[in-house]
Amino acid sequence: MADTAVIDVPKRSKNNGRKALKQKNPSTNDGNILAQKLSQQLSPTPPVPSPMEADDPAKENSQTLTSPKKGKAAAGKAKQGKQSFEKDLQEMQDMLQKLRIEKEKTEELLKEKDEMLKKKEEEIETKGKEQEKLQMELKKLQKMKEFKPTMTFALSQPLKEKKNGGNEKKRPSPPYILWCKDQWKEVKKENPEADFKEVSNILGAKWKAVTAEEKKPYEEIYRAEKEAYLQVIAKEKRESEAMKLLDDEHKQKSAMELLEQYLQFKQEAEKESKKKTKKERDPLKPKQPMSAFFLFSNERRTTLVAEEKCKSVLDVAKITGQEWKNMTEEQRRPYEEMAKKKKENYMEEMEVYKQMKEEEASSLLKQEEETMKLHKQEALQLLKKKEKTDNIIKKTKEKRQKSKPASDPNKPKKPASSFLLFSKEARKTLVQERQGINNSTLNALISVKWKELSEEERNVWNGKAAEAMEEYKKKLEEYNNKCAEENKQQEQ
Repeated sequence: MADTAVIDVPKRSKNNGRKALKQKNPSTNDGNILAQKLSQQLSPTPPVPSPMEADDPAKENSQTLTSPKKGKAAAGKAKQGKQSFEKDLQEMQDMLQKLRIEKEKTEELLKEKDEMLKKKEEEIETKGKEQEKLQMELKKLQKMKEFKPTMTFALSQPLKEKKNGGNEKKRPSPPYILWCKDQWKEVKKENPEADFKEVSNILGAKWKAVTAEEKKPYEEIYRAEKEAYLQVIAKEKRESEAMKLLDDEHKQKSAMELLEQYLQFKQEAEKESKKKTKKERDPLKPKQPMSAFFLFSNERRTTLVAEEKCKSVLDVAKITGQEWKNMTEEQRRPYEEMAKKKKENYMEEMEVYKQMKEEEASSLLKQEEETMKLHKQEALQLLKKKEKTDNIIKKTKEKRQKSKPASDPNKPKKPASSFLLFSKEARKTLVQERQGINNSTLNALISVKWKELSEEERNVWNGKAAEAMEEYKKKLEEYNNKCAEENKQQEQ
């Protein structure tokens, strides 16, 4: 058996040809732990050789020679185990990725919910603050309703215009109507079948034939009646103007006083909202006297407090009440006499106080009457001032009119400027477009439109104005020539 061939068998590693698996995705700790658990369950632990067997190569060669089939089957199983393990790993990694994505989504949703909750809390806080402010304003407004001005309003009222039914001074009838009244009956007798119109026509024809001497008595009656009528009307007009002026002044004064009082009231109301004040009492009004029991309790309180039997007001009231019940009439008599004396004094003081109030009321009435007289005097003074100013204005106007030469109606008038020509047409269009517009707003709109015009559009209106000016100059020359000829003729 010496010729037996020696076969070179490759040496196996200590781990029986199985390489150590590399960890995939080592960054994730959870994936690594799950992979290790799966590997332990799927792949059975290979038998670990002893150190003697591992060092002995002859045994290894004999094993490979004796069991080659067993080695191939183990290698196939190892490959299948590897493939199944890789598949499980991929599935687990996919699951982990899905879980991470879901976790991120849930975190985002939680953040959004937290933000929504914060916003709602802020809205609730703002609403609560707004409600508090509204309540404070409501309280202020309720207090404002209690505003009662202490000022005295103007008693002067403008004279009312009398209606047709009142005792008005009738206007004087002209001389023609006075003559007609005298002649009416005679004309009616002469023409009994004539109508009102026919009678009036006959009278009109007769009036034309009446002489100036016959008209004189009727004219004198008319003048006398007219003078009396004008005097009455002037007096009434003057009184009404005076009262109107006084009314306007009083209205201004009362408005200012009202404003001042309202501001004071507002400040007081704001202070009262912070601190509640007690009701004001008239300091001049006498205080009501105490009864006999209260006089006794006031005297007894000092002794009870000194003895320290009572700590509170209620205890004092209880003890004094019981003592007052147990007291005899003789014991009560001095306190009752004291109470009677005080009541008599109070009644006397109250009578004095009432008399004083009545005197104040009567003095107020007198003051009101005096103020009314003063108001009338002030009104007349104001009217006189106004009349003076009106007279001055009238005189100045008359002087200007006298100084100005009388304008000739035949003299040609100056033509309108380009802006005035434009404004006439623009005014028509604006009035049609905007009905019920004010003159001030109309003028403002026209000026704005004139500024917005281009140079070409403005030149059109300038040309029209220039043409009108040329025509005016020609007419002026003709007019001046005529005037010169008339003056020459008068001089000759």
